[in-house]
Amino acid sequence: MSTAAPDLDQPARLPAFQPVGGARKTKNAIATTLVWLAFAVAVIPLVWVLWTVIERGLGPLLDAGWWTHSLSGLRPYETGGGAYHAIFGTIVQGLVTAVLSVPIGILVGIYLVEYGARSRLAKVTTFMVDILTGVPSIVAALFVYALWITTFGLSRSAFAVTLALLLLMVPVVVRTTEEMLKIVPDELREASYALGIPKWKTIVKIVVPTALSGIVTGVMLGLARVMGETAPALVLVAYAPFINFDVFDGNMGNLPLMMADQFNNPEAAGFDRTWGAAMTLVLIIMVFNLIAAVVSRFSSVKTK
Repeated sequence: MSTAAPDLDQPARLPAFQPVGGARKTKNAIATTLVWLAFAVAVIPLVWVLWTVIERGLGPLLDAGWWTHSLSGLRPYETGGGAYHAIFGTIVQGLVTAVLSVPIGILVGIYLVEYGARSRLAKVTTFMVDILTGVPSIVAALFVYALWITTFGLSRSAFAVTLALLLLMVPVVVRTTEEMLKIVPDELREASYALGIPKWKTIVKIVVPTALSGIVTGVMLGLARVMGETAPALVLVAYAPFINFDVFDGNMGNLPLMMADQFNNPEAAGFDRTWGAAMTLVLIIMVFNLIAAVVSRFSSVKTK
């Protein structure tokens, strides 16, 4: 018994198009509606908070004295004054924290991905990073207080605050660096090794620049987190309504401490300064994120 050979000259018959049924359309409409509702639930409170901060905090920022004066000598019921001292303290504490934490976080992330993927030290390091990720800011502040002030006998200062913020920022930088380095294609590494380039130079010249935009984003996320922390500043340094340029000695104000101090002021002037400080902190974080976006855009490796 023979079977007929298929006719190769005839085009293959495609299955007939099946129209989308009403049940699938209904499910798709329900899923789309739920997604939009979830989006609204997430966005509406955010927009509400931003609108409230802008509405109530924009007034003090329009005064030129807000950026050039402090609250030194100003009585609680008096209007005016500025946040110059708190802005300086916030920026200085954030930058010192970044200077200390970014190199540590990036180097640890490079080690975990490029060198010690399966070593025992890498496992211990990953475990410690996981622990630090969940440590509350007040616990970090109390640890630094017990070590820096109680054990070593050093005074409360802005530098002690940066040590506590360091414990909060390093895990963010490590995790971001680790994830960004993992998504760098292995073909880039292999091509570099095939050309005889050492591993350390491959990491410095190829791997890190390729992942730089994501690393910078993680640094900015960590910086945004630590700049708004209040607990370390409350425990490790006292609020000062005047400017202090010495990071290692004396009280130093920052925007979170200024908000806490002015919130306890029952006068209307204190209420306005609280919202003004909140608006200023939002603007500073936004500026840092814009700078990070520009840096990551012009520093990334461009392929043609």
